[in-house]
Amino acid sequence: LRERGNALFQAGDHAAALAAYTQALDLCDARPERAVLHRNRAACYLKLEDYAKAEADASKAIEADGRDVKALFRRSQALQKLGRLDQAVSDLQRCVSLEPKNKAFQEALRALGSSMHEKMKTMSCTDSKVEQMFQILLDPEEKDADKKQKAAQNLIVLAREEAGAEKIFQSDGVRLLTRLLDTAKADLMLAALRTLVGLCSGHRSRTMAILAELGAPRLSAVLGVEHEQVSLAACNLLHVMFDSLKEGLQKDFRGKEDAVVLDSSKDLKLLIKHLLELLALEGASAHGRDNALNLLIKVVPRKSPKETNNSMSLWVIDQGLKKILEVGSTVCGTPGSLPVTENSRMSASVLLSKLYDDLKCDAERENFHHLCEDYVRSWFEGHELAGKLRAIQTVSCLLQGPSDAGNRVLELEGIMDSVLSLCASVSEAHQLVAVEALIHAADKAKRASFITANGVSLLKEIYKHSERDSIRIRALVGLCKLGSAGGTDFSMKQFAEGSTMKLAKQCRKWLCNETIDAGTRRWAVEGLAYLTFDADVKEEFVEDKAAMQAMFHLAKSEDRSVLYAVASTLVNCTNSYDHEEPDPQMLELAKYAKQHIPEQHPKDKPDFVKRRVRKLLAAGVVSALACMVKSENPALTNSCRELISRVFLALVEEAEDRGGVVAQGGGKALIPLSLEGTEVGQTKAAQALAKITITSNPEMAFPGERIYEVVRPLVSLLHLQRTGLENFEGLMALTNLAGISERLRQKILKEKAVPMIEGYMFEEHELIRLAATECMCNMAMSKEVQELFLAEGSDRLKLMVLYSGEEDEKLRRAASGTLAMLTALHPPICKRIPQVTVHWLEILQALLLSPSVDLQHRGAVVVMNMMAAEREVAEQLMASEMLEILSVLAKEKDKP
Repeated sequence: LRERGNALFQAGDHAAALAAYTQALDLCDARPERAVLHRNRAACYLKLEDYAKAEADASKAIEADGRDVKALFRRSQALQKLGRLDQAVSDLQRCVSLEPKNKAFQEALRALGSSMHEKMKTMSCTDSKVEQMFQILLDPEEKDADKKQKAAQNLIVLAREEAGAEKIFQSDGVRLLTRLLDTAKADLMLAALRTLVGLCSGHRSRTMAILAELGAPRLSAVLGVEHEQVSLAACNLLHVMFDSLKEGLQKDFRGKEDAVVLDSSKDLKLLIKHLLELLALEGASAHGRDNALNLLIKVVPRKSPKETNNSMSLWVIDQGLKKILEVGSTVCGTPGSLPVTENSRMSASVLLSKLYDDLKCDAERENFHHLCEDYVRSWFEGHELAGKLRAIQTVSCLLQGPSDAGNRVLELEGIMDSVLSLCASVSEAHQLVAVEALIHAADKAKRASFITANGVSLLKEIYKHSERDSIRIRALVGLCKLGSAGGTDFSMKQFAEGSTMKLAKQCRKWLCNETIDAGTRRWAVEGLAYLTFDADVKEEFVEDKAAMQAMFHLAKSEDRSVLYAVASTLVNCTNSYDHEEPDPQMLELAKYAKQHIPEQHPKDKPDFVKRRVRKLLAAGVVSALACMVKSENPALTNSCRELISRVFLALVEEAEDRGGVVAQGGGKALIPLSLEGTEVGQTKAAQALAKITITSNPEMAFPGERIYEVVRPLVSLLHLQRTGLENFEGLMALTNLAGISERLRQKILKEKAVPMIEGYMFEEHELIRLAATECMCNMAMSKEVQELFLAEGSDRLKLMVLYSGEEDEKLRRAASGTLAMLTALHPPICKRIPQVTVHWLEILQALLLSPSVDLQHRGAVVVMNMMAAEREVAEQLMASEMLEILSVLAKEKDKP
């Protein structure tokens, strides 16, 4: 194995050589032999530019023999690339002392010495530059704004590089940055915050030192300032600090941190404690409060159920649940209410929902319920009308978030009666709170029947007689929710014929009325989200281009709470929800038992859906969806992402529409959707990416580095739990990518796709089997894949030879194409072909005698490669009828 590794290394196949040396290490116990193998592996890693592993392997060889100059020299090369020049010099000096006449060592030492001199010069220059930048920024006499802006930008850029960040940190930079923060000037504060992001990014010990210097109260105060950009920059800094404290070092370098065990849990809790306090702080700005909520959403709940520790969520619930509810219960315009934006209550609902979902047992959930009930009671009892409004607003917030908790507090004595009585209030503010609570309660199973019995007549009364559009539009949404209880079932209509059409028309009218504020128009979209279950409503909506564009405009606005309603409306219009065709036998049984049978609306048939999709595309739906995906707001929940993914999949169903979707930013938007969200949402987005990759030029659809981001979603379509269509489209898309470049093939290999592709080559479904074989044909251009066909005990090569003799011409073309590729690129395979099956000769002859020119060409290439590669194989071919067949083919003038 070692000799084989040496030969491969000499041939320039460093990855294969590395594999051979690693295999040899697994089989070898002798210490001297292991030292040589480690030294050889270090050489491979140097060629593959994995310098950390090269240094590690060279160190193991030196441990066995401290006088091993080859290992010392290789380690010095690795250390030099890792930036540890002082250690590299030490190793080179040792090499020179062991072999003083070796000119290569002497030259390397001289070059490294001059390199260190240059670095020292640069560092001293950087020192003076850092000092100069701070002087310009902190000098009150400096009036040149451009000079200050340039100094700030240089500082930010310098902090993004590890060496620059460390230099700023070592040059008393944190204290000077604190002074910039304390100036209360927005431009200087932004420069300080953005520089601190570079200092904290991926470095735990530095983050802890900076936090100790700045203090959590100061950071929290900056987050709560009125200046929106400063607050957002502070939010970004805190997010980076949380990541660094949670994960420790992200970058692959060594330093003092290796020797110190750092406990950052106290710092994490301290930051979270101040964020929770900011939520209920009257002096904090509205967007500062939103930023605090967004941070808590990102950093507190577990990222995955696989993580077992949910202690941070439990701590936040105990310490801060009531502070979160303070934001959720805020009634705008009432005395003493907290400053909030139109997104604040939605953010509070999302945070509460994520905290509740993070709980692991009934006891934890029961504690959550008790805290919510206690909070609602504290406002409902003894605070008169203002308290009742706060209590009802809390119920609305919980119903939009953890609905189980919302249902529990809705059951508390007097709550529902107060909601119904306040719906008739003469005060617009009171009526708004009550009607919204009724709407949120209407689609919760526990209360829907009660509200249908008691609330419908009340909502109709408000809708007909209220003089305020803001109230009428909300009452209409409540009626829409109750009227759409049958979903897409055409046979279940809650209202009289034509009523839903009238409600939808009014929704569209309000939606297009720009004199109404965006917060109120959002409710019109909420109404359409329910009414568009009806196919007649869908048809009228897509005919109203002004209404569609008004909805898309809202989706791009700052009020992100409209996202889910927009996505739901589009899912309904494109029929992209899951629907299974009922079993005919079960239908007959249901008819016999006189049970209800769902009916599809005639206008929900494929032709109607296709026309609706075209009209949505013409109205600009793709740019609206792309804008929705860019949102960093908590309103873009995983379920909302799933809805958007469903719509995108419907939009790319027809091949002729895919180019337009890509041109408007659809391809770019699909990548994050395929990597984050629910499993269903990620799969739908990945399938949409596959469809685009199959019919478009991937390099144009996903330019630059974006094409490499597409690989992982496509590979996810090969998992066994995916449908046959998803498997097929994933394979087709990967085939296209694998044919583009070696770097893409390496990315596919890295994602461990090859074993899955091989598995589908045995699939019974002929199209999936063909797609897998074609994909393997393109993957065979990689050396790593070629080596797999020679692996001991593998039937890969045998399968390709046998498939070349199958009846299915497309499968034969793919398999024989793979053989032609393998025999040309990896000659040792030529010798193996006669060993895998006794039928190899007749299969090759059948290819040459085929009426298909493509198959004849592939067969001729395989035979030519085998003749050139091995004398023994050539003799076997000559002894057969191969020469006569080739002679006949050569005489056919009509063949190319």
